[in-house]
Amino acid sequence: MAQWAYKVAYIDYRGRISSEGKETLIGNERRSTFARRYLNTLGEGGWELVSIQPLTANSAYYVFKRPAQEGDYSDQAAPSTAQETPPTPPPAQSSGGPTVESV
Repeated sequence: MAQWAYKVAYIDYRGRISSEGKETLIGNERRSTFARRYLNTLGEGGWELVSIQPLTANSAYYVFKRPAQEGDYSDQAAPSTAQETPPTPPPAQSSGGPTVESV
């Protein structure tokens, strides 16, 4: 079964694109040219647009995918092999009030 890598880009049509902590601001170009240039750059990297989630009249999340490549998951933490022990409940309170647990 194929594995996919995903990328989400926030596009504000007033002149800002944000993806993976990097922001791109519009220069001296039309807004449509700015967005098209960014999308073409992603397409050259093998990213395919699969969804658009509108947020407001001027912004949306764009979701892209491509077949997973080596390094696509390197920023994710490796799964822990140690088993976690469940926290022990706090001692009962004699005041009859609610019990508050801290984690």
